[in-house]
Amino acid sequence: MELSFQTIVYIIIGFIVGWFLSYIKSRFEIYKHKKELKEYKEHLNRQMKITNEGNQSLERELYDLKKVNENLRATIQTLSNKPGRAEIKLLNIYDATLRKMMQKAPGFSGAWETSLQEAEKDYEESEKGLRTVVKKVFSNPFASNSTHTDTTDETQILENKEG
Repeated sequence: MELSFQTIVYIIIGFIVGWFLSYIKSRFEIYKHKKELKEYKEHLNRQMKITNEGNQSLERELYDLKKVNENLRATIQTLSNKPGRAEIKLLNIYDATLRKMMQKAPGFSGAWETSLQEAEKDYEESEKGLRTVVKKVFSNPFASNSTHTDTTDETQILENKEG
């Protein structure tokens, strides 16, 4: 096979045309990839802005909640220092102690429950004003003796329940 000058020129022209076509194709590919990269950057930028706005709103909300929490803590501290709160706390402690004691000492619980119910009933009547009105209207000249008798009767009832 003999290579002529014309054949060599055709081969060189074929290489040049092929190189030129691949160069044009690569330029289109590069343009396409740059365009895609630009779209990705814009998308990433949008996402970062959205995330940043979300983080800022969460930080503002956290700051507001911390402020509310501190205000509530100050309010609780103020309310716990009001007069009468220490007594209520002590009363609750005594109540819990008595309930535990009733569980541990069964002989005490019956007498205690009876006394407690009577005291609650007396307290409710005195709150309503019924007992004070009845005492004033139907006052007994022998009130000191009847009170002593009531106490003795209550003691006998309690002793009978325990025994």
